[in-house]
Amino acid sequence: MSALYLHIPFCRRACYYCDFHFSTSLRTKPAVLKAILLELESRSPEATSRIQSIYFGGGTPSLLQHNELMSLFDHIFHFYDISPDAEITLEANPDDLTSQRLKELRNTPVNRLSIGVQSFHDSDLKYMNRIHSAKDAEYAIKRAQDIGFANLSIDLIYGIPTLTDAIWIDNLQRLILYQVPHISAYALTIEEHTPLHHLIRRKKTLPPVEEHIARHFKVMSDLLSHAGFVHYEISNFAQPDYQSRHNSSYWTGLAYIGIGPSAHSYDGYSQRRWNVANNVQYIKGVNEGGGWFEMETLNETDKWIEFVMISLRRADGIKKKDALLFGEQAYETLIKRSKDMSKQWFYDDSNALRLTLEGMLMSDYIILNLIK
Repeated sequence: MSALYLHIPFCRRACYYCDFHFSTSLRTKPAVLKAILLELESRSPEATSRIQSIYFGGGTPSLLQHNELMSLFDHIFHFYDISPDAEITLEANPDDLTSQRLKELRNTPVNRLSIGVQSFHDSDLKYMNRIHSAKDAEYAIKRAQDIGFANLSIDLIYGIPTLTDAIWIDNLQRLILYQVPHISAYALTIEEHTPLHHLIRRKKTLPPVEEHIARHFKVMSDLLSHAGFVHYEISNFAQPDYQSRHNSSYWTGLAYIGIGPSAHSYDGYSQRRWNVANNVQYIKGVNEGGGWFEMETLNETDKWIEFVMISLRRADGIKKKDALLFGEQAYETLIKRSKDMSKQWFYDDSNALRLTLEGMLMSDYIILNLIK
């Protein structure tokens, strides 16, 4: 087993764009955490090899109190074999990272923080209904570094209607100036049933513009590449040796266990499993021993589709030697379909099918037509 993921499904406020599973009510938090402890224990036999990374996602894991977080770690280290140099990441909102909270986190096994900054400008944060301010974001990064967290990942969002080119460049340059080693940047997408979707449909706010998204993406790639970052996955940039080990396990098809409401798992071969995205049902199911997850077995076609989808997102692309493991016919069909598309979308590489910057912008369309 390579990785362990824990979903902490609570937030203080609902961001308008978010479609992850979370609750703004903390009423069920004690019961959810108790159920997570039970799930950690019951599923430990699935961890047949040493855990190389642990990731606390959500939701907002930085809402956890020190004793709650340590209780989870006590269970993890008791029931799982954790590598001494495991990457252990906790997602955090800037407003949670006070000096006191950071001191507490330094006294836990957490060695990497993923901070949801999204923007250093209040107009963008207001558009997204983020709870923190631009100053909160700056102070959180500086405080984290001052207290000894060198391994930081910062989340940004581009394509926001309020985000001008100048502001976007400023966001990126600040992170370069702060010497942040990892940046995850995502285009603003409008998911159905989110508050942002409803606001746009009712013409209460502006939608993102595709031309702005494309321009922001190209500016970002150019600026960060010149600053020494490796663009190793469509949405991820890292200084050398700072790639996310946990997320890389997803993108390379390694096994992982997902714990908590809505968490997904994969055995590295053919079995996928996902927990119910409902806190009350999750609590009841875990406590009663059933009805809190679903499973599926992937056939060879399913595996091929997933392989193409996750491989093309990476800078390494689809390596010929890996694709041929699925058979020559699958590989030849893949290459034939790619040649029917624009040459600007792929690098000229006989050993791998890799997307150019233009291709990354069209990745959803490209992948859909490669696996049709």
